[in-house]
Amino acid sequence: MVRLALFLLFTLGLLASAHAAESPLTTVAEQSGFKRTGRYEEVIRLCKAFAERYPDAVRCIEFGRTPEGRPMQALVVSRHQALHAAKTSLMPPVILIQGGIHSGEIDGKDAGFLALRQVLDGEAAKGSLDKLVLVFVPVFNIDGHERFKAWNRPNQRGPEQMGWRTTAQNFNLNRDYVKADSPEMQAMLGLINQWDPIVMTDLHVTDGAQFEHDISINVEPVYSGDAELRKAGRSLRGDLVKMLAKQGSLPLAFYPSFVVYDDPTSGFADGVPPPRFSHGYMPLRNRIGVLVETHSWKDYPTRVRATRNTIIDLLELTARQGEAWRKLALAADKRAAGLSGSSVALSYKASDKSHLIDFRGYAYTRTPSEISGALMTRYDESKPQVWKIPLRDDVQPDLTVLAPKGGYVIPPAEATWVERKLTQHGIEFHRIEKALAQAAVETFRADKVSFSAQSFESHQNLTVEGTWKAEPRDISAGSLFVPMAQAKARLVVALLEPTAPDSLLAWGEFNNAYERKEYMEPYVAEAVARQMLKDDPAIAAEFNQRLASDAEFAKDANARLEFFARKHASWDDRYQLYPVLRSQVVL
Repeated sequence: MVRLALFLLFTLGLLASAHAAESPLTTVAEQSGFKRTGRYEEVIRLCKAFAERYPDAVRCIEFGRTPEGRPMQALVVSRHQALHAAKTSLMPPVILIQGGIHSGEIDGKDAGFLALRQVLDGEAAKGSLDKLVLVFVPVFNIDGHERFKAWNRPNQRGPEQMGWRTTAQNFNLNRDYVKADSPEMQAMLGLINQWDPIVMTDLHVTDGAQFEHDISINVEPVYSGDAELRKAGRSLRGDLVKMLAKQGSLPLAFYPSFVVYDDPTSGFADGVPPPRFSHGYMPLRNRIGVLVETHSWKDYPTRVRATRNTIIDLLELTARQGEAWRKLALAADKRAAGLSGSSVALSYKASDKSHLIDFRGYAYTRTPSEISGALMTRYDESKPQVWKIPLRDDVQPDLTVLAPKGGYVIPPAEATWVERKLTQHGIEFHRIEKALAQAAVETFRADKVSFSAQSFESHQNLTVEGTWKAEPRDISAGSLFVPMAQAKARLVVALLEPTAPDSLLAWGEFNNAYERKEYMEPYVAEAVARQMLKDDPAIAAEFNQRLASDAEFAKDANARLEFFARKHASWDDRYQLYPVLRSQVVL
């Protein structure tokens, strides 16, 4: 297997070198024998050159601008007549392939251009472009790509220089799919809304332990999302792994991150990523997300070859099965519109069930480091070794919620910015034209609130515990109503349920509602408390019972005073009240 891979790699290098001498469509990577990668100006040049060489099949488009003013370019590729048709209903299945979301992990750019040329020249995936549309984004994080130097990826072997992980604004784009803070992500969501890809593929390079496996394929829905669409996800993952194995790779069908960091004996746990990640986001739209991770300890030629093969394989699979996948997805859209009042999973977790797998690693030792003093694993790449280690892949819903039958109400005070977020994701909503007095809605008051200790992706994250309760509230004209009866119902729940891991609340967008703004000073509270004890025997009995039964409360002066403040008319009834309401009927 290894000899075959080396032979294919050598052959690929010879073909690339020969082609480079005669074609303006070759990359710096090909011309250098996959030692180097080009700058972004190469993407601009190649995008134009491909469109000029193949005018019947390639369009070069700009779909956004970065904060530093660089054009975000994509190649739209197809030989299907519908690409130039006015009626989008004639459009064949669309696959979106995205490279360079982390621009140090740039395999996808060079592999994508290589694969694209071979497909257009009829050397690979023959006939696939007659049955699909490919939207290829060579580099997503463009400003990060141009922060270009050696050692931007210290855990990675090649290329000689590469871009940076985050954007010019220091956003990690693969944490941004739901919150969509960055201009780049807002542009990407616009591209997704426009083309509605049945498969969205995100090309990466993973860090981690040293082992023989060169690539992992991670697909959702497999454990999450629509039950029928999961079958397509499992089939796609299985087919892709088999095809890559035949092409000389050692592919994995799970993300190879140890349960206990740096400890191979702990094994692996499969799971479902939250929707801040690309392949956690797409299932919420009833579409398929594919995360491709080549292994950083493999050299650049090996990684580019494996990524190129993955792209070709995905095109072949989409050409064969894309229409069936799309029918499943459209059916899933209709089922999602019927999730009103149903149980919806917010997060997933692998159970304790495990089974042993044969994993192709290397001999290793675990000894204390003379540098850090910590226990460290050291691998010997000259000694391949099969590890028998546990894999936990019984993945089940971890947190679920009963979705409202009607939908969600966003008051005017929050409507402007929430409307912008909903629009970015293509979610349906409308404005409530007339005020509703004491509407029968549900409110969520937090029983426990926890702010993150430090900023994450420019946000102070928030975790809340509590329950929805029926509580009539006035609804002002101009409020937004977001119905559950829509194709993106799962995405609606992920954004607006307060306990969802990537909800707008979890990202700190509603933190003001959980900050105490008005206070009763202690000397005032003391006087108020005495008067309340005197005037209300029930309050006095409750206070005395609390003193007797709760030792922590009894010795906490602030808690004792707040007991009375919360019962006083001055207490802010909006404190820790989630501004979003739920309705069991359509408003």
